[in-house]
Parts: sequence; C-alpha cells; structure tokens
Amino acid sequence: MLIPTPTAAAPFRFVSILVPAGLAVLAAGCGGEEASNSRARFGAGPPPVVTESVLLGDITDNYTALATARANEAIDVTPRISSVVSAIHFEEGQSVGEGDVLVELDSREIRADLDLAEANLRERRSRYDRLETLAASQVVSEAELEEIQAQLQVAEAQVNSARARLEDTVIRAPFSGEVGLRRVSVGSLVQPNTIITTLDDIAVMKLEFSVPEEYLAAMREGLEILAQAAAWPDRAFSGEVTSVDSRVDPMTRSLAAVALMPNEDRALKPGMFLQVDISRRRSEVVLAPEAALVPRQGRQFVFVVEEGRASERQVSLGSRRPGQVEIVSGLEPGEQIVTQGVQRIRDGLPVRMAGTPAGPPSANAASSPQ
Repeated sequence: MLIPTPTAAAPFRFVSILVPAGLAVLAAGCGGEEASNSRARFGAGPPPVVTESVLLGDITDNYTALATARANEAIDVTPRISSVVSAIHFEEGQSVGEGDVLVELDSREIRADLDLAEANLRERRSRYDRLETLAASQVVSEAELEEIQAQLQVAEAQVNSARARLEDTVIRAPFSGEVGLRRVSVGSLVQPNTIITTLDDIAVMKLEFSVPEEYLAAMREGLEILAQAAAWPDRAFSGEVTSVDSRVDPMTRSLAAVALMPNEDRALKPGMFLQVDISRRRSEVVLAPEAALVPRQGRQFVFVVEEGRASERQVSLGSRRPGQVEIVSGLEPGEQIVTQGVQRIRDGLPVRMAGTPAGPPSANAASSPQ
C-alpha cells in the first residue's frame, strides 16, 4: 500500500490508528486460543464434580493414657522394736511366702523379762487360789480377794506383753512376694524407722492412670485394657479395670482409675511407665469423606451441592478414621458434598455431577472470533 508523504504531524496520526487495531487482533487471537484450550480441558458448561452423601455411623475413639505400675501389695520391712540383728534368713530378690521368717533380732533381754513375768504370774495365781479357798469359809474378806484377783490380771498382762515383744524379735513376711535389696547386716542396730528391705507382691500389678472426663461413660469395672512398656516394645500386656475414682479432678478434668494386670513371668516391675489404650465407641455420628475437606488458614471447609450450585461451608471436626472424619457441626446427614473437583469450583458457581451431559454451549462460547 502506498503511503503519501505525511506532514510533520501525520506519522503520529497514522500510528494512533493502526496500533489499537493490531492490539485488538492480538487479543482476539489469544482469547480464542485460551477459550479453545479451556473447552478442550473441561468442556462447555459448569465443571463436573464427584459428590458423596454425609452419613450417620459408628466411630471408635482411642485414647492413650500414661500409667504407672505399682505392686499389688508393697511394704518397707521395718522392725517394731529397737534391737540388734542376730540372723538374716533371705536373699536379695528371693521369693518368699506368707509367714516366712525374714530377720531375727536379739531377744535375750526380752526372754529374761518374759521369764520374770511368768514367775510373777505363777506366784499371783497360787496366792489367789489359796485366798479363794479361804474366802469360801469367810476367813478372807471379799475385798482382799478382789485385790489379789486384780494383781493376778496385771501379772497376766505383763506376760502377754513380754510374749508380744518376743514375737516382735522375729520379723516375718506378711504376704507372699519378692524381697528387695538388703539394707542391714548381722549385728546392725535397728529401730522402728529402720528399713531392712522391701517386700512386693508383683504376681499381679496395679496400673494407675487417668483419662479425660469425656471417657467417664467408657470407664467401668471389668473394662479390658491393653498396655505397652518401653522395656518390652513388641509385647502387649492385658488387664482389667478394677476400680474407678468417684470424683473427677476439678483441676485437670480427669478421672483416675486402677487396673489389675497379671504378671506371672515378673516382666513388669513396680515404678515402670506404661501406655494404656482406652477405646470408646459412639453411635449416630455424622461422618463425611475426608477427601472433601478443604483446609484454609487453620480452618476446614467443604463444598455442598445445593440446587446445582456449590456452596462453601465451614465445618468443625471431631475424631477421624481411615477415609472418614467426624463432623461436629456444619453438616447434616444426607447432604451432598464434593469429593473430587474442588479445585475447579468456587462458592456459588454452578456445577454438574460427573457423567451428566454439559448441555449446549453458550452463545458467547459459540461466537468465538475466527
């Protein structure tokens, strides 16, 4: 095309007409290509989505409580009197039975006191017998007989006291169990606060643990539990809840419980740390597919399909199980929520179920630039 020689202002007038026209052609070409690619990817009409129904179902909550192992029965073996150890009849770690002699204390002085008390008792009893005979013939007054009778009773009490102290020189196991480390030797002077050894009944262990107050309904006597110890990572210990506290701790809002656990092989020791698994089953829980969740800024959302449109809704979550999550609030049973295609939809936009025809293309899509 021939262009006449322009005046000084003509080039600027010529350019101002052609440049917008070129941009319009470029934009039409790009828009046509983008619309073509969009139709190739999604097809015409609303984007397809896959939905699932919100259901009611059962769910099991699992809670891991931290427990401390205690012996079924446990004491510190201490003497009742002050004396010197004369004999030790146990080995450290030995299993003993109820009534077995553990330690003997020096009893010579106490035996001498017992002999003296028994001699005094014999003398008082003999005198009482004589006066009782004389009282029958009224040679002795009733008052004198009562005085001798009181002295006889005192002598009997002195004998019983000496015998009890003599029995205290022999320390026996009050129950069957295992003795711990020996803290004294023969010849040691021991007193009532001296610990000679320890005695633990570990054939059965007590587990003391606490659970949150929401597990109150699940905690009951007879509930079976499983526990694991770090010392035995590949082993599960089974037991049974035997008692539950009558009060909830107002500070921690937790409930204390005790479980008994057989320990025939002595694998568990007092003071060990265990983890107890507690289960709680709940019915009629609102459940939704986990794939429907859209996390954003620390909150959870889902898209509910209502009358062919996607409605974004915030939900509160509870417990989880594989593939499903409990909905505490935000959804009702039977509602349809999007599980696939959430990346292509927005709140309020129309959607169609996957497999549903998209319908005829819109007028704008049909009149794309050539």
